[in-house]
Amino acid sequence: MTEKSSLPSGMSGEEIGQVIGFYAIPSAALIEIKEGSLKVGDKIWIKGQTTDLVETVSSMQVEHTAVSEAEQGSQVGIKVSSKVRRHDRVYKVS
Repeated sequence: MTEKSSLPSGMSGEEIGQVIGFYAIPSAALIEIKEGSLKVGDKIWIKGQTTDLVETVSSMQVEHTAVSEAEQGSQVGIKVSSKVRRHDRVYKVS
């Protein structure tokens, strides 16, 4: 699903999943990929009622193992620069 109207100015993209958990130490989000895929180097936008965060994926883990790509149905951990919340939506942007 493309959500161009609500993305930050100059960005386009599609919703790929949602946050299902947050760990304060080491500031990491657990994301469930519901559509498409996510790769190291992709830019994502995490948006919720009080969350509005754009990040470049620098590393990912699945079950505590580093991966470079995650497919639909995967649950991945990524480092984030600030707090995110369960049910925040995750968009892959360009």
